[in-house]
Amino acid sequence: MNIIWLGHAAFRVETSFSVILIDPFLTGNPKAQGLDIERVTNGITHIALTHGHADHVGDTIALAKDKNVPVSANVDLSAWLETKGVSNIVPGNTGGTQKHSGFTITFVNAIHSSAMITENGQYIALGNPNGLVFHFDDSPTLYHMGDTDIFSDMKLIDELHKPEIGIVPIGDFFTMGGAVAALACRRYLNLQTAIPCHYGTFPILDQTPEKFVKSLQDSGTEVATPKIGEKLTF
Repeated sequence: MNIIWLGHAAFRVETSFSVILIDPFLTGNPKAQGLDIERVTNGITHIALTHGHADHVGDTIALAKDKNVPVSANVDLSAWLETKGVSNIVPGNTGGTQKHSGFTITFVNAIHSSAMITENGQYIALGNPNGLVFHFDDSPTLYHMGDTDIFSDMKLIDELHKPEIGIVPIGDFFTMGGAVAALACRRYLNLQTAIPCHYGTFPILDQTPEKFVKSLQDSGTEVATPKIGEKLTF
């Protein structure tokens, strides 16, 4: 399995069965400006969304129409995407598991919000935020936490799903910061590898993963801090 960070919370996950884009915020993402968008979206088979904020839905509508790939999202966000012309939708909700060719996606809890502000200023609630657990037939189990604070039921997620790789928001202000994110990994999860995200995108966020890396030293969890566009292979 290859995991490529596309900036913010956006990732490309490649397996022998699939190429999944998670939270594909590319257009307007300051950290994605140097990426070849056509290249990083080439060959995608699925899109998966953690929640309905613009910096996570990102390019989903345009990509789903252009590539004709299924979009997995909570049921309320899915319904809104359908009103925008996205027809290939796989709606889910917290606790449910979707079966795809070569992998499954389980929607787990996250502590955050999920909404969109339209061009005319209308506020649209888009269901509950989620983390996503990906069980692959031929690759390690991946847990993308979405946007969240620490919560003790992460221990249940670990018990039920035993994720080996975690994608962890660390930027503070809108999610947990690096030290708290490290505590979540130490206390509730048994990850082999943690990949920090949701930092450095905007000035308001923590600009480096230093707090997270330092706080996970000697924890038994390896911290991978890829550059934008860099491929990690597991």
